[in-house]
Amino acid sequence: MEVKTSLLDNMIGVGDMVLLEPLTEDSFLDNLRNRFDHSEIYTYIGSVVISMNPYRSLPIFTPDKVEEYRNRNFYELSPHIYALADEAYRSLRDQDKDQCILITGESGAGKTEASKLVMSYVAAVCGKGQEVNKVKEQLLQSNPVLEAFGNAKTVRNDNSSRFGKYMDIEFDFKGDPLGGVISNYLLEKSRVVKQPRGERNFHIFYQLLSGASDDTLKKLKLDRDFSKYNYLSLDSAAVNGLDDAANFRTVRNAMQIVGFMEDEVQSVLELVAAVLKLGNIEFKPESRCNGTDESRIKDKNDLKEMCELLGIEQSVLERAFSYRTVEAKLEKVSTTLNVAQAYYARDALAKNLYSRLFSWLVTRINESIKAQTKARHKVMGVLDIYGFEIFEDNSFEQFIINYCNEKLQQIFIELTLREEQEEYVREGIEWTNIEYFNNAIICDLIENNQNGILAMLDEECLRPGTVSDETFLDKLNTICAEHQHFESRLSKNSKFLNDHSLPHSCFRIQHYAGKVLYRTEGFVDKNNDLLYRDLSQAMYKATQSLIKQLFPEGNPAKVNLKRPPTAGSQFKASVGTLMKNLQTKNPNYIRCIKPNDKKAPHIFTDSLVRHQVRYLGLMENVRVRRAGYAFRQPYEPCLERYKMESKRTWPHWKGPAREGVEVLMADLQVPTEEYAYGRSKIFIRNPRTLFFLEERRKQCLEDLATLIQKIYRGWKCRSHFLLLKESQIVVAAWYRRYAQQKKYKQIKSATTVVQSYTRGWQARKLLRELKYQKRCEEAVTTIAAFWHGTQVRREYRKFFRANAGKKIYDFTIQRIMQKYFLGLKNTVPSMSPIDKNWPSRPYLFLDGAHTELRRIFHLWRCKKYRSQFTEEKKAIYEEKLEASEIFKDKKTLYPSSVSQPFKGDYLEISKNPKYQKLNSTVDEKVLLADVVNKINRANGKGTPRIFLLTKKSVVLADQKTGQVKASVPLPDLSSVSVSTQNDGFFALKLKEGSASATKGDFLLSSEHLIEIITKLHRTGATAADREELNIDISDEFLVQFKQDKVCVKFIQAALKNGNSVSCKRKNNRLLEVSVPVMA
Repeated sequence: MEVKTSLLDNMIGVGDMVLLEPLTEDSFLDNLRNRFDHSEIYTYIGSVVISMNPYRSLPIFTPDKVEEYRNRNFYELSPHIYALADEAYRSLRDQDKDQCILITGESGAGKTEASKLVMSYVAAVCGKGQEVNKVKEQLLQSNPVLEAFGNAKTVRNDNSSRFGKYMDIEFDFKGDPLGGVISNYLLEKSRVVKQPRGERNFHIFYQLLSGASDDTLKKLKLDRDFSKYNYLSLDSAAVNGLDDAANFRTVRNAMQIVGFMEDEVQSVLELVAAVLKLGNIEFKPESRCNGTDESRIKDKNDLKEMCELLGIEQSVLERAFSYRTVEAKLEKVSTTLNVAQAYYARDALAKNLYSRLFSWLVTRINESIKAQTKARHKVMGVLDIYGFEIFEDNSFEQFIINYCNEKLQQIFIELTLREEQEEYVREGIEWTNIEYFNNAIICDLIENNQNGILAMLDEECLRPGTVSDETFLDKLNTICAEHQHFESRLSKNSKFLNDHSLPHSCFRIQHYAGKVLYRTEGFVDKNNDLLYRDLSQAMYKATQSLIKQLFPEGNPAKVNLKRPPTAGSQFKASVGTLMKNLQTKNPNYIRCIKPNDKKAPHIFTDSLVRHQVRYLGLMENVRVRRAGYAFRQPYEPCLERYKMESKRTWPHWKGPAREGVEVLMADLQVPTEEYAYGRSKIFIRNPRTLFFLEERRKQCLEDLATLIQKIYRGWKCRSHFLLLKESQIVVAAWYRRYAQQKKYKQIKSATTVVQSYTRGWQARKLLRELKYQKRCEEAVTTIAAFWHGTQVRREYRKFFRANAGKKIYDFTIQRIMQKYFLGLKNTVPSMSPIDKNWPSRPYLFLDGAHTELRRIFHLWRCKKYRSQFTEEKKAIYEEKLEASEIFKDKKTLYPSSVSQPFKGDYLEISKNPKYQKLNSTVDEKVLLADVVNKINRANGKGTPRIFLLTKKSVVLADQKTGQVKASVPLPDLSSVSVSTQNDGFFALKLKEGSASATKGDFLLSSEHLIEIITKLHRTGATAADREELNIDISDEFLVQFKQDKVCVKFIQAALKNGNSVSCKRKNNRLLEVSVPVMA
């Protein structure tokens, strides 16, 4: 049997409120609480999804969950927002039906997150490809931009949307997104200039100050300190869990992905900065000579910086804040503004500047994300709009928002009923009219073109004379007094005699969600939304192109004396357009509920949730859904789910599914009035019938489980017994084999022991016989030998006596020599020439031979060692040998140089590019290249010089530049003088009269003295045309410096600077070299 999951399986509470029994408001709340406590935040009302904000992360939005709900029936799995998104997307893709998803609820209920989840799910399940992915990314990245400019922290929600958003996502015939169009409704622009306690301004202000670089803030003339700006509330500037700096980087990245140019982003930030600067402008009163009051700006620094940001002349904007020009047909009157009017003008400009910027952002995003093709598109609309609002102090904004929710409730009821009626007609079920509350009368009270509240408000704003909120309320009392959903102190429907909660300046409307008290204060001003023409014209004169786009009415060439439409009429027209748009699409509803006001998880506040259930009309929704048939299901899944309840349908029904369902219902004896058969579905009227079926199914599943367990246990026991029996046979066979093997091994071991004892006895007997026989043979041989010896000695005794002693001596010596040479073979030392070991002589008479053999062996192994040398290695050892002949036991420095190989070219002059020029000046091969110090006779200090030795000359060159300072042919050298001490000083003495002797001898110092002198001596000795160079080793020698001879004297002394050798001038004729005393 194939087991399928269902909404009814493993249900916590009731997954679909249509099945709730009994249906009361308390049971409705209990079911919501029960599911919320078990982290089930989604519940259905038919096809409507109720979403509870969990205020925490839940593991139900993973990619695995997306795949789980992909292409699944709506009721197949437990309630989830993905199920609704999948149903809407598949209907759009497969049935070519335009869809709309309406998301409503109060602030903090999770509407914005719900819209993100819907969009992310659609993006995950639709097609892939470079262009498709780009469109999906742009659609998703439009959210961070709009949230930054349109969302704010409120007491109810840290990321509350302060505008309504409707996005049409356009798809091609394959279901791949092509683009989208965003519409925005009623931005709460009053928040720009004033925020309630505990709330913040729009996010973008805090993100800009926290996340922008210092260079950007400097260009925008801003400071990071929030307290320096009057428009920013300080008590809630920092929000826990909200990283404004990181969000600013996210917004910048999102704007780049959506397609904003860098200059556009800069212009937007300049406008945001200008709004902050605008809030810091303050005014002071001044009196004119005619007695009228006017205003002046206190500190013009913020005004100046704002004008610099927007490219406006400071004087033009300053005059616009001080004067107002009123134009009639042929007249133009200019009046001064007092301080209150100036502040009103300033705030009006700030609100208009920000709201128009927001509208421009929406338009600019639409340009980037709109579909590029003009063919017909499939459309899915997502509406994220404010829910019904009932505050302690309700004003014009709440009135407009609640009017919008009345229209949404009206279309919701109409579309729900229409969907129900269409399904009944489609399935051939008789339709019965459903009684429900029609809120069209409330919508008419607000939007009627003649007597509606909005029409009267517009009329009051437009009429001449004194206009105030009081006159507007008087008009309402006059015209709406008879309306049954309108109440005020002066209307006939009010109960002011015992209802003291209704003040004089208020009126009350009975909405579908309950009564709401509105305070008329500010209604007229907020509806007018008036911006003085002087400010519009001043903005239009700005050099920044974006400002000109935002204030087109400021163009002097296009002066329009017609009064602009009011805020109420604009919103009414937008709502009308939205309603027409929604009526053309198949609706899908998500009702968001906030469980508590603390924004904390695991807290369910009954009173708050009850209030939201009422004004969302959820109970009304359930009643409408249950008015006909509460549950309907296609025949195939119904038969598959309940077929085990009848013997005729279990386990497999062979005929059509509908006939199987009819047999099933007949066998269960369900009353015929409790269900009806449609063309493809069965309709069940009462949830009790469905629960009866579920209870029977549960009992049948338990019986089937018991049967399966019984059969399984029997099979398992039989299988276990057969396995034990088979195992016993195998174990017995193996044991018998083991026992026989053990017995055989014992018999074999015993036989072997007996055999071994027998063979031993026989062998011992044979051994005794052989030994006896051998002893007999040895006895005979001995007797014969003694006898033959006696006979021989008797016969030859006369011959042995004359030469016996000499022969015995020669034989003994021969044996000793033989033993000596054989022993020397085994004790010969190693082949190393430096091994001085040699075995001692055993006898004194071998002394000469022993010494000669040692000499011959040493010469032979030296020859063998030399035969291994290469020509290069021979030359090195010859140089070392020559150095030993020159310096051994003559100079203290020599022993430390023995272990150091003679490298020759220490500077790698042929490879180093630094000495390339110097290398080119030397024609012969360089035998030695090193850095030496040339000693100055004046002060005894050394100067670094490069010392080069070739076969023909000695070259001294500058270490830094490589310039040749002196070149001395080798024939001009007469001798070299060095000391006996542990120093590196040496003097090159030149022959008198030679060309090189004009500058005198050279006194040099080197770390490689032994190698230099050895190579000099060897080069001179190998040349046939030159005399051998004389090496003078003495602690005092004379050096010829030009015309003077100087004595160089070496002494041993304890030096302050450690072991370094120092040379000092004592007088004109003496240089004293101090050498440290060797330990």
